[in-house]
Order: sequence, then structure tokens, then C-alpha cells
Amino acid sequence: MSGDITRWLGQLRNGDAGALDALLPHLYGELRAIAQGLLAGERGGRTLSPTALVNEAYLRLSRERRIGVADRADFFAVAAVAMRRILVDSARRRLSGKRGGDGVRVDLDAFDAGLVADAEVDELLAVDEALDRLGAQSERARRVVELRVFVGLGVEEIADVLGLNEKTVRRDWLLARAWLRRDLGP
Repeated sequence: MSGDITRWLGQLRNGDAGALDALLPHLYGELRAIAQGLLAGERGGRTLSPTALVNEAYLRLSRERRIGVADRADFFAVAAVAMRRILVDSARRRLSGKRGGDGVRVDLDAFDAGLVADAEVDELLAVDEALDRLGAQSERARRVVELRVFVGLGVEEIADVLGLNEKTVRRDWLLARAWLRRDLGP
């Protein structure tokens, strides 16, 4: 089984459209768990279930010509970012026209454990916009935040996915948190 997953990931990297179809059933449970974690912070009246979120992410990923993933953890990171984008797009549609000029308070310490459970929709939008700005400054720091916050990977796993040493990941995490605190306000 593990050999098949590695083979399918390689095919996915090379643009084989059928590889995603072959891979999905074997990783579905883990993808659904990521989706549940991302949806945990949604207030009542949410429009997506974990199953629907995984399916939407699959559709988005299937439109990609090539999905550059090195390994299983990297695949989950790419899928989690796709799911986050879906949630952000959904939140933007729901809140269009309702968002005032008030600042949004975001508790970055709540994200330390890789959980988004307490984030409200407006916080999710504020963090997403801040991540875009952070990415303009340092794409690597942005990836560290995404892997830590939205996928829930630890420092060692992030280092493996990004091909960095753990000290660099810790430094990027600390710098990104400080940058986001400054960008998002008190």
C-alpha cells in the first residue's frame, strides 16, 4: 500500500490525471480529518460538511495540470491549503457587503497547536489576507505558517516537507508570528 501511494504521488507530480483518482480513496480518511479540523471553527449555519470540503478540494486539485508534491505530508499540505482557500472563498461570499471598517482581533496563540477551532469567519479572512501579505515578504515563512496552522504539522514534519533544518523552521515560525501580530494588530 505504501509503495502504491509513493508511486501515485510520483505520477501526480508528473501530471498523470488518474493518479489523484487512485490516491484519494487511500488518503480520504486523513483528508476528512483535516477538513473537520478546518470546519471546527465555523459557526452554526455552515454550508459545507467535511465530506463536501474534501470533495471541493478534490475538484480544485483535479483541475491542476501538475501537483508538485514530494511526499505524503506535502500532499496533505497542498490539500489543506486548497481547503482553506475554499473556506475563505465561501466566507467572502457570505460576508460580501457586510464587512465594515472595524479591525479584527485575532489571537495567534490559539494557532500554536495547529488548531483553527476558535477562528471565526472574519478572523479566517483577516488571517488569509495577512498570509498573502506575508507571502509577498517571505514565501517560505508563509508555507511554515500554513503547514503549522492549517495542517497541524510539527516542526520536524515541516522541516521534512520543506527540505529545511528544524532550526530554520523554528526561526521562520517565530518571525512569521511576530510579523503577523504586527500586521494584524493587537
